[in-house]
Amino acid sequence: MFRRSRTVLLTSIAVSAATAVTTAALTASPAAAASPATQATPSTATSSTKNDAVQRVLDQAVSEGGAPGIIAEVQDGNADWFGSAGVADTATGRRQQPLDRYRIGSMTKSFTSTVLLQMVGEGRLSLNDTVEKWLPGVVKGNGHDGSKITVRQLLNHTSGIFNYTNDQQMLDKLTGPAYLKHRFDAYQPEQLVQVAMTHAPDFAPGTSWAYSNTNYILAGMIARKVSGRPLADEVTRRIIVPLGLTSTYVAGQTTSIFGPHGKAYSKLELPDPAAPVYDVSDMNPSWAGTAGDMVSTSGDINRFYTALLRGRLLAPAQQKEMFTAVPTVNWIPNTGYGLGLITQKLPCGVQVWGHGGTIHGSLSWSMGLRDGSKMASTAINGDWVDQGGISNNVMQAAFCPASTPTSTSSAKQTSAPSAVRPSQLF
Repeated sequence: MFRRSRTVLLTSIAVSAATAVTTAALTASPAAAASPATQATPSTATSSTKNDAVQRVLDQAVSEGGAPGIIAEVQDGNADWFGSAGVADTATGRRQQPLDRYRIGSMTKSFTSTVLLQMVGEGRLSLNDTVEKWLPGVVKGNGHDGSKITVRQLLNHTSGIFNYTNDQQMLDKLTGPAYLKHRFDAYQPEQLVQVAMTHAPDFAPGTSWAYSNTNYILAGMIARKVSGRPLADEVTRRIIVPLGLTSTYVAGQTTSIFGPHGKAYSKLELPDPAAPVYDVSDMNPSWAGTAGDMVSTSGDINRFYTALLRGRLLAPAQQKEMFTAVPTVNWIPNTGYGLGLITQKLPCGVQVWGHGGTIHGSLSWSMGLRDGSKMASTAINGDWVDQGGISNNVMQAAFCPASTPTSTSSAKQTSAPSAVRPSQLF
């Protein structure tokens, strides 16, 4: 099982294949008993014995894993199942509901990539275009050269561009008590790119792989240059409206979550197990921008990825590009990365596609079968828990129920934690 490091954007999904099938990683936080948010509560779910294994993982995530609350939604053909455990609000005890919205973090990347690929299909740009062509002079300095980096390399994280959320000054504002002071700071995408340009690139373009949020800030800037409109307008026009994703929107500079939602809780990545829990539901997510600022529901996310997997959003040529994955490096084991999509081989051998997201107070993960016949999404409203272990156990239960352990305490961890760089997902 991986260990979370010092920032909320960190390694949230990294686990080894062996750890994904075990649930020993759901070790309760030492602070769990100190907060009503971590008390086990009865779970709620629509009637279906088919997803009993998923419900058990949800229950254990609260009772043993220390999560304030967790949901999962499984779409299997025409059947839809929703389950939850814990609470949406620790003060009132309100349960989570299917229409509750939450911040989806890096799942935003799948939306951003889809828009760019649609533009490619329309002949408005090419995946082989350089960043310099569309954003002259933006990617330069300390070894960065936009004339040597393609749009494709941005989308599959082979550009080598430094990840701005790994910058120490950014981390100092996004973690610890200082975050409470800076949570409403506003950023423009150009500022975020400039932070990255103060560092050397991780590697020469196309020679390796590293997850970088800067790639998707640049992708959003290119989309705006091509269309003449903000990416939020393009996401809404091209994806949200056609698919009827009525609970999904690009947050931009808005600080509150519109519509029904629970609370988002954070310990600000403080190392003390007894660190206080803060309500961080309201924030300005512009620091995440087109790499991670969207809001949605589990149902809407399942509908989006189902449409994407089934080829409803992209022409065949662009669909093939999106699902052409490169191996990841020092990241989540058994994964590849396409153009805004993660592919992962579960321990039972099933291959799934989707993405995950981590942002203050909200941990999410969504995966589906390649033909779109089945999707599963899960979200946790406390950012100090073991997202990788819990999320992978949910996926294991959803896609491989026969191999899912029935008890977290009986599972045996069989491999060491994975070493993953900070700020891998948000």
